[in-house]
Amino acid sequence: MFLIGCHLSSSGGFLAMGKTAASLGANVFQFFTRNPRGGSAKIWPDADIAAYAAFAAENGITAPLGHAPYTLNAAAEKPNIRQFARETMAEDLAKLERIPNALFNFHPGSHVGQGVERGIELIVECLNAAVDPDGAVPVLLETMAAKGSEIGGNFAELRAIIDGVDEKIRHRLGVTLDTCHVYDAGYNIVGDLDGVLAEFDRTIGLSRLKAVHLNDSKYPFASHHDRHEVIGGGSLGTDAIAAVINHKSLRDLPFYLETPNEPEGYAKEIEILRNLR
Repeated sequence: MFLIGCHLSSSGGFLAMGKTAASLGANVFQFFTRNPRGGSAKIWPDADIAAYAAFAAENGITAPLGHAPYTLNAAAEKPNIRQFARETMAEDLAKLERIPNALFNFHPGSHVGQGVERGIELIVECLNAAVDPDGAVPVLLETMAAKGSEIGGNFAELRAIIDGVDEKIRHRLGVTLDTCHVYDAGYNIVGDLDGVLAEFDRTIGLSRLKAVHLNDSKYPFASHHDRHEVIGGGSLGTDAIAAVINHKSLRDLPFYLETPNEPEGYAKEIEILRNLR
């Protein structure tokens, strides 16, 4: 089954997101766990979750991916920012346990001048404090574009985080591959997708790859920017995107569009991608 969807507003609740996804031809979707710039947590009433679960089961919708707010920086120098990251992650993960087949995605963080090694140490500390070993929701580190002091712009940094956490929670950690980010970071998924995935497998292991953010890029290869573009409108191009969604190592994963689009545009992209599958 081709699992394809997009990012949706969560303002109307889970049932509303499920219905919107179905109307767009999607069977997965992503949403922010709270305001993307931070703020208080969203309240998800039991009745809404139950109604969503029934609707999702009837309409083949699965793998809702909760995206942490952009303000979450587990590698921050300031203790209060790291505390916000720990508290936010723990709270969001606890809430996602109530959602059938949910996943949690976050940007690993920026070391803001402390250095990569120290940044990784702080991210590991956050995960050890926030992730419940008895929980079931996968915790996904997103591949980044290596912009500024971002951590996660190469596979080795993600592996170091996974290896660094307590063994009792390591089983919950995985990776979201963002096509725009990895291309901008210098992984040539246009010219050598097989080689990039082989490197991912050697460094992290394909078994930990749990989701794909499917985006074109406004900037060229290895630009170290992070500007998404509509499918076929950027430097990756339609052929490269088609290769990603059809690759034997990726095709069974859920794909989430984060392109600069409104719902009508997402529906058109989903239709294009289904035809490319």
